[in-house]
Amino acid sequence: MSKNTVSFYNLAWRWHFYAGLFVIPFMIMLAVTGSIYLFKPQLDNLLYADLMQVRPAGQALSADQQLEKLRQAYPQATVSQYLPPVDADHSAQFVVGLEGRKTNLFLDPYSGQVLGTQDAQNNLQAIARSLHGTLLIGTIGDRLIELAAGWAIVLVVSGLYLWWPRGQGLRGVFWPRLANRGRLFWRDLHAVTGFWGSLLLLFMLLTGMTWTGFWGEQFADVWNRFPTAMWNEVPKSDQQARSLNTAADQTVAWAVENTPMPVSDPHAAHKAHAAAGTASNAGQVSLQQVVDTARERGVVPGYSITLPADASGVYSIAVFADDPRNDATLHLDQYSGKVLADIRWQDYGLVARSVEMGVVLHEGKFFGLANQLLMFGVCLLILLSAVSGLVMWWKRRPQGSLGVPPLRHDLPLWKSAVVIMIGLGIAFPLVGLSLAAVWALDWLVLSRIGGSKVVAG
Repeated sequence: MSKNTVSFYNLAWRWHFYAGLFVIPFMIMLAVTGSIYLFKPQLDNLLYADLMQVRPAGQALSADQQLEKLRQAYPQATVSQYLPPVDADHSAQFVVGLEGRKTNLFLDPYSGQVLGTQDAQNNLQAIARSLHGTLLIGTIGDRLIELAAGWAIVLVVSGLYLWWPRGQGLRGVFWPRLANRGRLFWRDLHAVTGFWGSLLLLFMLLTGMTWTGFWGEQFADVWNRFPTAMWNEVPKSDQQARSLNTAADQTVAWAVENTPMPVSDPHAAHKAHAAAGTASNAGQVSLQQVVDTARERGVVPGYSITLPADASGVYSIAVFADDPRNDATLHLDQYSGKVLADIRWQDYGLVARSVEMGVVLHEGKFFGLANQLLMFGVCLLILLSAVSGLVMWWKRRPQGSLGVPPLRHDLPLWKSAVVIMIGLGIAFPLVGLSLAAVWALDWLVLSRIGGSKVVAG
């Protein structure tokens, strides 16, 4: 290596160290919780088979009859959502407020028997999803996840520079030298797994960033555009469809999160559109009518129906499908049953389609078990790279020191690196602010403190 190359190597390694120091705990958590959520269908059927699976027995009850059975069993429950059975072998699900807790109630659609309850926010998948998105601490956790994802991009970029072959042959570059022991073995394991997983990790990070509360929301506001004519004749509220999603559960697709929520027309309650005796409330269309509308409009099974929260609310039919080309979001007037909005794949723009496709690949949903196994492999690579990085740092760390790689103060300007860093800072503002803060701290303080010397390589 030339003198400048060595200097650049030490600088890249220093920033790789800082990125890893912050990112590794998050990446381990994201890989573990992501693995759990990847296999949600299999785990749900394994853990909650008694709640989710039923034996077909004749004609299923209508949605209104199911709702009545639930209210007879739990008269104090406040129903907020209904999930019809996905097929003849599965139960119906209601999401209700019960004793101050959001609860999932599972009901046999043939007999009307309540099969059991589940805390909607305190079950394996809900906890895994909330940890994955917000660390269970809301907005602050969301921002920390966004920062970690952005710094993970710095980690990947600097790691690829450190990995780049410098004439030492293919061993230790494309496959680890397994015959070696000690620090060299862990170095190879870390570098090689990082290389093979780098592109997929970047894919996972970028698709995951679209769901963050700051960058993801701004990104959606810029790119998720629908023809204004779709809303010309629709009375709108000041809420967006993203209000239907929570940290523990997703109702509507990313592409429609920033669309306005329509409102119902109370005057329609006086019109004779609802069948007498079938409405759940006076003047309100029945739940079965909403199910019929979903069927007539070709909404694929797996959809949910969110009930109106107040007198101006709407019924919202939504499916975030395994194949995003089957996505659907419909809003119905609660009094007349009129479809106020019907948003499908063909209404998405190019960016929204790309993001939706990326998200379902990220979640392992698009091409079945093979997609799940591919993403699980990425999670394993992340865990292996993180653990090997920690072991390598521990082995090379001087006694009594953090082991920050030394920084030379006579480095020439590395134009490519500056462009990359500025680009990341502009693309991800929270990351840009933290990069500037860490750079200032590093250059002005940490690099001038003695006792941080460690051999690079």
